[in-house]
Amino acid sequence: MSLAISFLLLILISPSKAVLNNAHYYDQTCPLAEKIIFETVRNASMHDPKVPARILGMFFHDCFIRGCDASILLDSTRGNKAEKDGPPNVSVRSFYASMMPKLSLKWLVHTVSCADIIAIARRDVVAMSGEPSWNVLTGRKDGRVSKAINLPAPTFNAMQLIQSFAKRGLGVKDLVALSGGHNLGFSHCSSFEARLQNFSSVHDIDPSMNTRFAGNLKRKCPKPNKDHSAGEFLDSTSSTFDNDYYKRDIEGKGIFGSYHALLGDYRSRWIKVCSSENLRLQW
Repeated sequence: MSLAISFLLLILISPSKAVLNNAHYYDQTCPLAEKIIFETVRNASMHDPKVPARILGMFFHDCFIRGCDASILLDSTRGNKAEKDGPPNVSVRSFYASMMPKLSLKWLVHTVSCADIIAIARRDVVAMSGEPSWNVLTGRKDGRVSKAINLPAPTFNAMQLIQSFAKRGLGVKDLVALSGGHNLGFSHCSSFEARLQNFSSVHDIDPSMNTRFAGNLKRKCPKPNKDHSAGEFLDSTSSTFDNDYYKRDIEGKGIFGSYHALLGDYRSRWIKVCSSENLRLQW
């Protein structure tokens, strides 16, 4: 299963309340919608290489909670903390604020749902990164409910990850494939610094990490760290949708302890190893 196709699982399983069976939903009401979204994403990516990773992250974080309904964009109220103010999304909150107005241009916002805009933008960053493009089924409705619910944490072990994904109808193969979406990813120090200092009573640094790699990360993320934007791309080919993420994780150069933990579980290890050898493996 191609990793890009695997990434579509969130659309197929939890697309929002709408029934999606039409890739031409806006042909009459806004025929230039996809062209406008593509050009906006491309121009933003040229100025900031983190844009593709953040769009992928925004899409995944949105879909994982209540389906792909753009509820991640809703603001908190006095009695409710919204998704975008939850711990997993705080680091990219400023990105939502700056990127979505550019995507939701005045001639789009009253016609095209924000949920569809995010889904189309996600397709575009994957295609721009070297994967084949595809027709995005459209017609999603924007959600009106948003609650800050924790996503799988970077400290989860394999069992916790598998159980968390299973609650959303996703199996181990889906989990491993979706973790590969991090090959366009960027992570701030706060998500992995626990692996770099005082890891355990025996080890200062997580012993599963490559020593030189961990040392480089430690220099980028000192204690205390006053640079809140500091972090690391999740693989060495951060602008290309490939299987370098899997290869580096096997070499001990993965950022998140949670996804590295998948190598230690018999249910997921073989999938990760095979994915590192052949991204387009058919399962």
